[in-house]
Amino acid sequence: MSTASICILITIVVYLIGMLAVGFYFARKNESASDFYLGGRKLGPLVTAMSAEASDMSGYLLMGLPGLAYASGLADVGWTIVGLAAGTYLNWLFTARRLRRYTQITNSFTLPQFFSNRFHDKKNILTMIAALIIIIFFVPYTASGFAACGKLFSSLFGADYMTAMIISAIVIVGYTAAGGFLAASTTDFIQSIIMTIAIVFVMVFATVSAGGIGAVMENARELPGYLSATSTYVADSGEAAPYGFLKIISTCAWGFGYFGMPHILLRFMAIKDENKLKLSRRVASVWVVIAMAMAVFIGIVGNALSKQGIIAALIGSDTETVIVRIADLLSKYGIVPALMAGLILAGILASTMSTADSQLLAASSSVSQNVLQDTLHLNLSAKTSMLIARGTVVVIAVLGVVIARDPNSSVFNIVSFAWAGFGAAFGPVIICSLFWKRTTLPGAVLGMVAGGATVFIWKYLIAPLGGAFAIYELLPAFLVGTAAIVAVSLLTKRPSDEILAEFEAAKGDGAINEN
Repeated sequence: MSTASICILITIVVYLIGMLAVGFYFARKNESASDFYLGGRKLGPLVTAMSAEASDMSGYLLMGLPGLAYASGLADVGWTIVGLAAGTYLNWLFTARRLRRYTQITNSFTLPQFFSNRFHDKKNILTMIAALIIIIFFVPYTASGFAACGKLFSSLFGADYMTAMIISAIVIVGYTAAGGFLAASTTDFIQSIIMTIAIVFVMVFATVSAGGIGAVMENARELPGYLSATSTYVADSGEAAPYGFLKIISTCAWGFGYFGMPHILLRFMAIKDENKLKLSRRVASVWVVIAMAMAVFIGIVGNALSKQGIIAALIGSDTETVIVRIADLLSKYGIVPALMAGLILAGILASTMSTADSQLLAASSSVSQNVLQDTLHLNLSAKTSMLIARGTVVVIAVLGVVIARDPNSSVFNIVSFAWAGFGAAFGPVIICSLFWKRTTLPGAVLGMVAGGATVFIWKYLIAPLGGAFAIYELLPAFLVGTAAIVAVSLLTKRPSDEILAEFEAAKGDGAINEN
């Protein structure tokens, strides 16, 4: 193994040990299931903001977005960013404070639990459906994170993909199962800092290596449709393809996904002081816009580096390793640059792990708390509940590893499908639950089922028809879910006075009117 590889490996090992140390530190602070899943609602504003965005910006920040920009230019990735940026801000502005209040009023510390408590669902029908949806979509979502880790080590060190993925999974499971929500949130905060350092350094180094911004833009302008907002570059043919209005709208619909993301909504529920949410919103919104813009620019720079022969030309899912190739290039300049390359690669691990830990936590709570205790009414002691929660983390991680065993799987594609699933199944229910008091239990149930089912139906049955139907499944599924909630709620009995009183209490004065 070369000196550069040793330096990189040392940096990554130190980072992984540090994450495990955080997990075992917080293991002593978990005294109940509520502590394990929600941290006792003790998060500060900065940790709330940065852990939410770090858990949101999974492997697609440092792998998916740069890879998409590298391959096809600005249109697809640019409109995705527009939707994500708008969704981030609006979710913080409208959802965060009211969800924080509502979950405290209803004594809810998981999202499925909130759905049932919000509608006084004594049979926990919503809890069971929501828990199943979380398991169905979070297992492949978690798998995408493991796949990103496997690609990182196999492309850099030539390590076996499965071995690298399993080691990464063990570390993630280790600190998540030990420390729970506080460990996940604290490590996410640390990881957001590492991600920021990594993305800034890669962007500067890559741009200089490519000959400056002028050389990068000259290369981009030579590729038909590469810098256009209404056409996209097709690498196979070397020609531009139209990127129409309907495609733009459906791509921007990525923003709807935020309203249904359990691992992000949990951060809103966990902040200690709801009055600090304005600060959290500003920090989160600014960071996510800058980080995504830099990630896209890195992809454009990477294309220029390939054209100049500085890094290898990348095709297919290999385009998602562009930052890995740039870090490998950096490591050849000496020991200090190699250590910095290790930090960059630790940043990729951070982007992946910060999402995977939150997903594992949400999925485990769905099984141990929402299914076994809330729905099946098993009377478990606090100690037994914690053991089951930690065991569930391990089981779900194993399933994720099995799903991600194909090294050719695309991180971006896996994430986009799971994102659509949560956005369509939970997003309309969250919005209607918080802002429309006429929403009923049957409406919420039908809306959740209809939204989640439409994601599968549209992606596998309707979108293949092509033409106007070939759009991102989140948009039609979100609209179907919303329509189902409204229609069924209007056709069923109005909510009880007790439910309406809780709605007004959660609404509060000036809860959502701040700018």
